[in-house]
Amino acid sequence: MNSKEIHRFVQRYLEATQCSILEKSPYHFKVKLSPAADRELTNRYYYWSFIDRVNETPETMSFLFVTDDDKYNELIESTPVVDPVAKTFEESSFERAYGLVPKPIARVPREHLHYGSGRLEQLFQSTQDNGSYVCLFQEPNAKALHPYASRPYTVWLGVNYCVEFSSDRKREEIHSLGISLVTGHCVESFQGRLEQIKLSPRIPPNIHIAKNGIAYAKALSIAEQTIERKLKNYDYRWAEDAQTRLIEELARLASYYEPMLEHAEDDERREHVRSLIQKREEEIRWQYEPRITVSVINCGLFHLDGID
Repeated sequence: MNSKEIHRFVQRYLEATQCSILEKSPYHFKVKLSPAADRELTNRYYYWSFIDRVNETPETMSFLFVTDDDKYNELIESTPVVDPVAKTFEESSFERAYGLVPKPIARVPREHLHYGSGRLEQLFQSTQDNGSYVCLFQEPNAKALHPYASRPYTVWLGVNYCVEFSSDRKREEIHSLGISLVTGHCVESFQGRLEQIKLSPRIPPNIHIAKNGIAYAKALSIAEQTIERKLKNYDYRWAEDAQTRLIEELARLASYYEPMLEHAEDDERREHVRSLIQKREEEIRWQYEPRITVSVINCGLFHLDGID
């Protein structure tokens, strides 16, 4: 994940959580967090428990999120520095005369967001926790709307799966499936279809939702069966190769520990060696044994124009 991808992700996160972007460039964001984002990112549990008890208006934190540290530093060096507290002689005399103290400038914490950084991982986790399920509506074309006509919408169950092929090597695939709750039709690359249309959490005017023909459990079953059929048609030579490496590694382990068992001085020593063998076998099997794991990344109900 390069700096441009991180920048796009951070901007989408800030917009989705309704943070106030005070300043931005292709390399940074200066933001004032929304209450929801502040609760997620600042770990100020005592502060928010106090705010909830007294029902006061919260004062959220501000951050400088830098997505490309080198280019942001170059940008700062090339920008002329303006002292925000510099004042004319007349202004300073006026403040001295009336005993006014200039307001100090609040320090904004700076965070370098790069792949592997703690703050970026926190954003990923927040996105996963709060975006695991959505309910959205397609925004209709304003030119196609008629004030006295109602357009039919179909409810789709969209599910994004992560398929992980693991041994001592790892490969991941993401499969996006959409199942029509009206017809039961299942389409692949559903996420790509969603990216081409505008979606909103608010139901548009002058539409009606078509009656579902199948239940949610049936739609989920169709998605799972589709994933199973795809996996059955895969080439599994990688698993055979991994099994061969596993057998070789277990044979190497046995050749190392068998002489130790034969020359063990007493039963206690022999039992200790056996426990070592068992532990190492478990570690080797965990590392080399081929396995396939299918997990749901996120899902949602999408109300799309038309009857499909």
